Amino acid sequence: MGAITQSEQVKTNNPKNCINTLKLMYEARFMDEKMQKLVKQNKGATFHLFTGGHEMIGVMCGAALERGKDWGLPYYRDRAFALGLGCTMEDLFAAFLARNIPHHSGGRMMPDHFSHKQLRIPCQSSVVGSQFLHAVGVAKAARLAGKNEVTYVSGGDGSTSQGDFHEALNYTCLHKLGVIFVIQDNGWAISVPTNDQTTGGSIAKIAEGYEGLSVHEIDGCDYEAVSAALDAAISKGRRMEGPSLIVAKVPRLGPHSSSDDPKKYKNESHFAEDIEQDPLPRFENWILSQQIMTEEEMAELQEKVRAEVEEAAKAAEALPLQDVSEVSSHIFVPHQAEEILTPEARGESIVIMDALNHALDEEMARDEGVILFGQDIAHGKGGVFGITRGLTEKYGEERCFNTPLAESTIVGTAIGISMHSNFKPVAEIQFSDYVWTGINQLFNELATLHYRSNGEWNCPVVIRMPSGGYIQGGPYHSQSIEAFLCHVPGLKVVIPSNAADAKMLLKSAIRDPNPVIFLEHKALYRQRTFSANPEPTKDELLPLGKAHVVREGSDVTLVCYGLMVHMAKEVAMKLENEGISVEIIDLRTLNPLDTETILSSIEKTSKLLIAHEAPLNCGFGAEVAARMSEEGFHYLDAPVKRIGSLNTCVPYAKHLEDAVLPQKSDLEKAIRELVAY
Repeated sequence: MGAITQSEQVKTNNPKNCINTLKLMYEARFMDEKMQKLVKQNKGATFHLFTGGHEMIGVMCGAALERGKDWGLPYYRDRAFALGLGCTMEDLFAAFLARNIPHHSGGRMMPDHFSHKQLRIPCQSSVVGSQFLHAVGVAKAARLAGKNEVTYVSGGDGSTSQGDFHEALNYTCLHKLGVIFVIQDNGWAISVPTNDQTTGGSIAKIAEGYEGLSVHEIDGCDYEAVSAALDAAISKGRRMEGPSLIVAKVPRLGPHSSSDDPKKYKNESHFAEDIEQDPLPRFENWILSQQIMTEEEMAELQEKVRAEVEEAAKAAEALPLQDVSEVSSHIFVPHQAEEILTPEARGESIVIMDALNHALDEEMARDEGVILFGQDIAHGKGGVFGITRGLTEKYGEERCFNTPLAESTIVGTAIGISMHSNFKPVAEIQFSDYVWTGINQLFNELATLHYRSNGEWNCPVVIRMPSGGYIQGGPYHSQSIEAFLCHVPGLKVVIPSNAADAKMLLKSAIRDPNPVIFLEHKALYRQRTFSANPEPTKDELLPLGKAHVVREGSDVTLVCYGLMVHMAKEVAMKLENEGISVEIIDLRTLNPLDTETILSSIEKTSKLLIAHEAPLNCGFGAEVAARMSEEGFHYLDAPVKRIGSLNTCVPYAKHLEDAVLPQKSDLEKAIRELVAY
């Protein structure tokens, strides 16, 4: 365990600090009681998370940070921390009652999902343990910015069973970041006791194996013990010497939530032990023993705080709810995409891998906030496909660096980094086939943060992923996952088909204030025959969300993207000799989808074919077909047709891969059928 020396200990008997701590603890406890009443009175709140027993550790952690400088990522049972850091009772009551306020999501999240940009509390979610990696990302950004900021992140003992907790400890120790992990261990993960949750009975024993991590296992209801551990952890973080873990033993004096009944899994001895450990009477007795306050003064303070709690609740109840007309706002940050084209000044022909490398190079030179990280991307290798080669040498290890082989770490830390200052992380997932271990961070956190925070936070993150088949990669290197990504509100999804578009779209993606998933077709990286182009200048941009009519035609509209664009062009050229005219649309961006260009085309051709290499079942083509059927049915003279791969995995053997993935012959057959309809 981390030994705390006398010189590190704070002056615990400072009367002002003690009285302020007691007042905040009263606020937390009396708010808890008032919230219980509001639920029973059906005053607009239907869900309540009990914080009784956690008041001291939370309040003291919040009060120990420097407001506006340090960062706090409290979990859902840490209302006391929010009070300690400076959140008002009125705001917290308003969030509890789902009122439309600037902070704490304005009613979009459940109660106690804290968010306050001025106090540097990023919007928290319901996902257990996801906040640990965000905190590490924030701390990494602080280090990159040269700031001695401290980042606080909390969780219950159950959250330490999550992989993200251990990934966060590993990363923060590797980079020696100023993160203070506080585990408020009340012995229960809802109804699951610690001995069913954690080997050895405490996460503190396990965590000691992380080199550079100071571990303090303390009584979280002991003012002196909490003070000493906090002082040591904050001092270490401030000196940029690395992270600390404080495991604070506390009681949970109520149920997990208003929908839980602890009598179903706790016995009388459990309840008696909790009452004995209650931090409030223990602290009151300690204050009296130190002669800091008298019983009369304490009673007077209680009465004063109770009145303030009632007043705050009343004021919050009078605030309005968010108007339903706003329910779809803040999915994306409004952004006016630029289109700048100067084709007469373009350079020599390049392939897509070089176009992407040059785009990253130019954006890093233009904006010092652009940083790259991922698996194997640094130094000479530059990723498994060499896209970032040379960028570490040019911009240094602080701006182009490797990460552990952990997709959740990559996405989770990117979220945190993007919240700090003006950093714009561009993260690489080695293959889209392996993003699934990071999907929680991608779907539940990154995609939804701007919406969940009611527009208070946004994440300008680009995640690059090689995707697609036709390379004999087998089931784990050939997946096309765009339909999954497009289903999630809040993610922009880009798939370029040629080098010029790839360069300009990546530059636009980096400048976009929203999360962008940039899918790069592996089979096109080095393809010079049909996807190479003269290189656009450093100033050229293509807006996201604008499709391109690659080839004009009059008989059939063929909508596609990625490698399918080049197959379509070959087939269209062949059929042209037979008098069949095919118009080809390269979507380039799937979300947002450019429906206007497609509608304009089918108004002319009256027939529509959609082609992609992902499985046909629930593929992105189904969404395009549905929209065109709804919005352009009156233009169509034939049923919409779709081409995709078979509804199976992509096998390794070449002849089997060819049988599964769409071929040019499939496109040709479908076009002929539409023309003959």
